[in-house]
Amino acid sequence: MTGTAHTRTALVADIGGTNTRVGIAVGTQVDPTTIKRFRNADHAGLEPVLRLYLEQQGVSKCEAACVAVAGPVRDGVGSLTNLDWTLDTETLSHATGASQAAVINDLQAQGYALAHVVEDNLQTILPGDVAGNRSRLVVGIGTGFNVAPVVQSLSKGNDTVVVPAAEHGHVLLPTRSEGEKALSDHLHKQRDFVSVEDVLSGRGLERVYAYHAIGTDTPTLPAAEIMQKLAAGDPVATKTADTVLQVMGTVIGDLALSYLPFDGIYLVGGVARAFGPYLQNGVFAQSFKDKGRFADFMTNFPVFIVLDDYAALTGVAAYLKLSENS
Repeated sequence: MTGTAHTRTALVADIGGTNTRVGIAVGTQVDPTTIKRFRNADHAGLEPVLRLYLEQQGVSKCEAACVAVAGPVRDGVGSLTNLDWTLDTETLSHATGASQAAVINDLQAQGYALAHVVEDNLQTILPGDVAGNRSRLVVGIGTGFNVAPVVQSLSKGNDTVVVPAAEHGHVLLPTRSEGEKALSDHLHKQRDFVSVEDVLSGRGLERVYAYHAIGTDTPTLPAAEIMQKLAAGDPVATKTADTVLQVMGTVIGDLALSYLPFDGIYLVGGVARAFGPYLQNGVFAQSFKDKGRFADFMTNFPVFIVLDDYAALTGVAAYLKLSENS
């Protein structure tokens, strides 16, 4: 693997709670033919995944490597929230042979990717004006939940993007309605602290379904089967979806007021994409806009779903390019 300072090749990876996606990038362009997906449950850690990938690609070492992890990152060390994996830049460099190695949060990667997402890969949920030079917000709903604000530099002639990290999935779950409070009280019987991620995630969907199935002969189901039942009109699955959409609207509406993302809120992750056909049924929009005297103000924030499952890889490549130029 060789390249000039402007066209060097890099290994890029996106490590979620369930899957790891790996690819090769030249600059900010990820070669789609190199993208591979690995089930995390089949491997003991990231290092053997990367070694296997490079072996499959016939590559002995990389010039640069960057991975995005679904968990907090501090001082170059990333720990996955929903998987017992930890990775640091030294290990990444050792596994890939890269002289430049970086570890960032996965939602940060999605934030850096936004400038490169084509319109065909965006599904509009709530329409609105996008000027292209104001703040945006990425909301990830998949195995876990998190957010990342995307802030454009205010300096004239400077198009630098800043994407601060966060761990919003672990803040307290809001309970506005009696139904939400009852759900929270039920979850409190299973855990001391009920967070946003306990409802807005794949496992959260399963918990909400199990809650609504109490008193019925409906068995507990994995998230994928719940979505299949929802598509078939199953009443328990429908009630589950309405609860999730209501909480989703409340949480994302609160985030909109916290960050003022006038250039849009971008939903990413497998659960967000799975709910795409249902986000426009009224429950989400009503809950999102239910902010008292600021209800009309909420129309300032368009909402989209990012359909590209590999956008984070582009974001990782974009981050590496920004780091190279800084």
